[in-house]
Amino acid sequence: MYYPAMLNLRDKKCVVVGGGPVALRKCLALLECEASVKVVSLVFQKEFYELSAGCIELIQDVFHTKYIEDCFLVVAATGEKELNRDIYRYCEDNRILINVVDEPELCSFIVPAYLRRGDLTISISTGGKSPALAKRIKEEIERKYPAEYAEYVKIMGLIRERIMEKKHTQQERMQILTELSHLQCNVISDYYENMK
Repeated sequence: MYYPAMLNLRDKKCVVVGGGPVALRKCLALLECEASVKVVSLVFQKEFYELSAGCIELIQDVFHTKYIEDCFLVVAATGEKELNRDIYRYCEDNRILINVVDEPELCSFIVPAYLRRGDLTISISTGGKSPALAKRIKEEIERKYPAEYAEYVKIMGLIRERIMEKKHTQQERMQILTELSHLQCNVISDYYENMK
């Protein structure tokens, strides 16, 4: 059983081992979280070279543990089972968070399917049992929470700040914020404009 958590990866040293499409996808997700990313592989697909200069470090080499010695998190996406297992063992022995792609039993964390709308993040996990089911559920949630929710969450945060400044009891604040959370995006925008 996994403990659900959201990690702050800003400026944390993260390493992706592998240069294929799965490694690229994992790399892009780490960059989205503003991690400091190194990618180690003998061969990289061309999209790695198209990433903006300075946002990642590409190390064209066979894997050595020296590349992950001081990092916070590792993703092993090599496609080579024995190499992935070696990376897992090293990370476990050195208390480094490790995700071995497609092998949940070799992971100290798994990456759920997720939907991001600004500060709203909705994660869906099957504990690694059925990524296809998690993907299908994500697609259903995408239809329910369209792109406008990024602005909705932002405005809700601004309203919350204003309400917290007022002299309400905690119970009153909770009631107001709960009622506001049931309003539609366009209505919440109007409400915020009237608060100014």
